[in-house]
Amino acid sequence: MAESTGSGGEAARLSRDFGRLAVLGVILVLAGLVGLVHTGVATLTSMLLFGWLLLTGGVVGLLHAVQARGTGFFRLGAVVAALNLAAGVVIIGKPGAAAEALTMFAALLFLTGGVFRLAGSLVVRGPQFGWTLVQGAFGLLLGVLVLISWPSSSQYVIGCFFSLALLFDGLGLIATGYGGRRIVGMVSGRGAAGTAAKPVQPE
Repeated sequence: MAESTGSGGEAARLSRDFGRLAVLGVILVLAGLVGLVHTGVATLTSMLLFGWLLLTGGVVGLLHAVQARGTGFFRLGAVVAALNLAAGVVIIGKPGAAAEALTMFAALLFLTGGVFRLAGSLVVRGPQFGWTLVQGAFGLLLGVLVLISWPSSSQYVIGCFFSLALLFDGLGLIATGYGGRRIVGMVSGRGAAGTAAKPVQPE
């Protein structure tokens, strides 16, 4: 009886944890939808978050470098921490300019990735030829579109990507939470049915 109660309590705890995951997923989905509607605000928010993350990482890295004084890691750690601090200060101070630079970098990545995928698909012609060709063409087209409208595209490109990441992460968490709760319910239900069907041995 005590074993059945313990397994039931564990199942309830797991179900609550999966439920919290699903709730977090709903919050992320709502944040992603709001960001897709207000891409300018999402771009500014993502850049500020990125800047503060760099600042925090720079401070933590600097503390680790100070603790590692007298070792070979000190100089490298101090330089990396200083770069993170400087980049964080610049991004927080000028988020618009930082968004323009990051958008240009993303567009160049799309262009180069698209060109390499197109060239690779035409040269190799493997079993994934069609899919690789479509990926390359899409990346190339996306990079060209972003570059054509740059720097005005920097007002919405980063925010759009950030919001889409929140949206898909939220959907993934919702699916994980819902599926986990269903699995826990099925397993606990079978366990309870097996315990109820077990005959009582006479003493």
